Amino acid sequence: MNGLFLAYRRALRSLLRPDIFWHLLWPSLLAFAIWVGVAVFFWTDAAAALIRMADGWPLVGNWFTHEESGRVTIAVVVNVLLFMLAVPLVFVTSAILVSIFALPMMLERVARTDYDDLEERHGGTMMGSLFNSLWALLVFLVVAGLTLPFWLIPGVGLVLSVLLSAWLNQRCYRYDALMNHADKTELRDVPRRRKGGVYALGIGAGVLAFVPFLNLFVPAFTGLAFVHYLLEGLRRDRGRIAGAV
Repeated sequence: MNGLFLAYRRALRSLLRPDIFWHLLWPSLLAFAIWVGVAVFFWTDAAAALIRMADGWPLVGNWFTHEESGRVTIAVVVNVLLFMLAVPLVFVTSAILVSIFALPMMLERVARTDYDDLEERHGGTMMGSLFNSLWALLVFLVVAGLTLPFWLIPGVGLVLSVLLSAWLNQRCYRYDALMNHADKTELRDVPRRRKGGVYALGIGAGVLAFVPFLNLFVPAFTGLAFVHYLLEGLRRDRGRIAGAV
């Protein structure tokens, strides 16, 4: 737990640096602009498709067809569902932009000042980061699609969004945070030893993604928190190995 608080504190400190601050904003602003554009053109069609899907469900479809209140309720639920899907899509797009583009630049600056004692062993690569991020995005979209009917259940959509975002965060950021400094074995083992903390960082980010305005800062802040949490973990692991020798 102390490691998480330390990572958050260092991430907040890093965000105040002029060479870091811009990377806090541009991925979220670009992701927001992309999905607003998509919503303008496709929201009505997407809502109609979901309503047709609901119409085919047993019980729900009969109520929707014969009751005016049912039609109104389904329309409201579908639009709320689309909003619930839009929030994680914006967050996921921003997280991928941070993972592929912003985080490597922030990592270089942070590591130079805060972790200059760590030897760089380059267990990861930029191509590896790209493949890892795209694979994580693909899995996220497939699971989100398969669980789509459950998102219509009140409360379940929020829980699924947070859990999926948590998985995506830890999958993307743990590789990027360590790719320059860890060797191939450390790249696998350091996050595994801290699985609870890694998922806690991801869940925290998934919850904050639903807080208006604050969610603009969440992807870059989360990326920095992963950098500090895992690089500090790598530093301590190497210290224990050196002490044992």
